[in-house]
Amino acid sequence: MHGDETDVPRKFSIWIRRSELRDAVQLMEIDALVWTSRTSPSPIKWASREQYLRNCPPGGQLVAVIGERVCGYLGFAAPTAMPCHRHVYEIHVAIHPAYRRLGIGSSLMAAMKELAAEEGIRKLSLRVLSTNPCAVAFYESCGFMMQGRLIAEYCIEGEYVDDILMWCPVIPPASDGK
Repeated sequence: MHGDETDVPRKFSIWIRRSELRDAVQLMEIDALVWTSRTSPSPIKWASREQYLRNCPPGGQLVAVIGERVCGYLGFAAPTAMPCHRHVYEIHVAIHPAYRRLGIGSSLMAAMKELAAEEGIRKLSLRVLSTNPCAVAFYESCGFMMQGRLIAEYCIEGEYVDDILMWCPVIPPASDGK
């Protein structure tokens, strides 16, 4: 079911949890709807559920669920396998178009910051195309700051597009002893 705005209940509860094996098909659907030439240098097209699961294993995303519907996710992983890079999570966020502007992205980001702090992560980083100003504004509203800009990094459909690098510090949880 692709759904539209009329499928969203007037009153709803958003549940945030780690992704599970059973979420794969819905997450693949979100990827197909969200990652276009305006939001990604190379739109994501998964050949199979198995390919998806090899690249996006269960637990590697926080998912937002309304009822039984996965309506968005926030993927996270260390940027490299180097031990000196373990304090950073690189993230990406995707919300099903029918469920935008309901606070799902903000809920996912708050949950990610909490999880990252619990896991000893000190920095969240992401990349966003300059052709996606709504995403840039969203990330700024969540406390992200620009840390760099790769000018004309991509040529997408004949247009040179900047790659904006953003980051947000993760505040460690307060200790009882202060």
